[in-house]
Amino acid sequence: MPAGTTQQRASAEPRDAPAIGRAPENRRQAVVKLVWVAMWMLYLGAPVSDLAEGGHNLTATVLGWLGLTAFVGAYLGIVFLRTNAEHQPRWVYGQLLLLGALALLMTFTLGEAFLVLFVYLAVGCGAVLPGRQARWAIPLVTAVLAAVAGLTGAARDLVLSLLVPCLLGGYAMMGVRQLVRTTRELREARAAVAQLAATEERLRLARDLHDLLGHSLSLITLKSELAGRMLPGRPEDTAAQVADIERVSRQALVDVREAVSGYRRPTLAAELAGARGVLRAAGIRARLPGTVTAPLTPEAEAALAWALREAVTNVVRHSGASRCAVTVDEDEDEDEGTVRLTVADDGRGPGAGGTRRGNGLTGLGERLLLAGGRLETVADGGFTLRAVVPADYAHGHDPGAAGGGPVDGARGPGRAAGT
Repeated sequence: MPAGTTQQRASAEPRDAPAIGRAPENRRQAVVKLVWVAMWMLYLGAPVSDLAEGGHNLTATVLGWLGLTAFVGAYLGIVFLRTNAEHQPRWVYGQLLLLGALALLMTFTLGEAFLVLFVYLAVGCGAVLPGRQARWAIPLVTAVLAAVAGLTGAARDLVLSLLVPCLLGGYAMMGVRQLVRTTRELREARAAVAQLAATEERLRLARDLHDLLGHSLSLITLKSELAGRMLPGRPEDTAAQVADIERVSRQALVDVREAVSGYRRPTLAAELAGARGVLRAAGIRARLPGTVTAPLTPEAEAALAWALREAVTNVVRHSGASRCAVTVDEDEDEDEGTVRLTVADDGRGPGAGGTRRGNGLTGLGERLLLAGGRLETVADGGFTLRAVVPADYAHGHDPGAAGGGPVDGARGPGRAAGT
């Protein structure tokens, strides 16, 4: 069995799962399957009784026991090791031919008691042959059973009692194979879904921590630099900045805990207030909406809030801008309607490395995509970020009532050094 298949199955199934429909992989599974298969060996009572009663000469009896032992060994070999395998080697087909040859030989030489061997042959075909091959092999074995019974003059009642088990037993084993295969696929699908969920949770946590810590640490850096410039001449203002640093640090800790627990869903109103404070601290003139009444689902609003946070953080940390404008408006030209957040600055735009997006913008694009939106960036005499999400008119919102125009924000106390 390939190593990859074994590892995938081990992750999808319990280690001690029953191995009735496949090859055993440990001692417990081997014992369980051996007991299960041995139960059906009881139907060999007729040929065993025939040989034990001594109705044949010594040579025929010895050869009969040897033939029956070889038949049981070949049957167990394929059913025990090759049940429900994806691809069968040539020796499996050789074993089936050996079973057929032994059944024919022993029935013709020892009598009708050995007709039951054809039932085991049909079950073996259903257990190991691919579906298309098993569909014709099982009726063929049943037809051979009927023909041999007719040639040997077997009793009619005996023949009728064997034909139905031969046909139905083979097809029942095909059904068991399909059931086991379906169960295995469901377990593997469940394991894959669990792995994807874990991966998605790791990505969510990475995005949240990047956005949360990038924003908060940028603000802490700005206020620390500002407090440093105020010392020693303005101790009261310095104390106010230090208090703000403490407040931002505590809020960052709360945000990280919420992100880890999965409960954090930012709002546009809170992020607009935070963006106004960050831009003011950086000495960047800001124009932001006073209120936002655009029709948004909670998921879409959270995506826009994260977009605003990431955009403002980039403006403060990388742009070198003196002005930044934020607008939220609706686009009614599209069929479904969209809400668009735009953050534009007059900074230097992308660096010399080109327009390749960093981790922040990449994560932001993933957030917007999950909310059914998209991310657009334009670098032309500055940098413009647009986050677009579907509008939600489920509650009868009036598009004309959306308040998204920018209003002048207060100018900060001067540009902080290094921003």
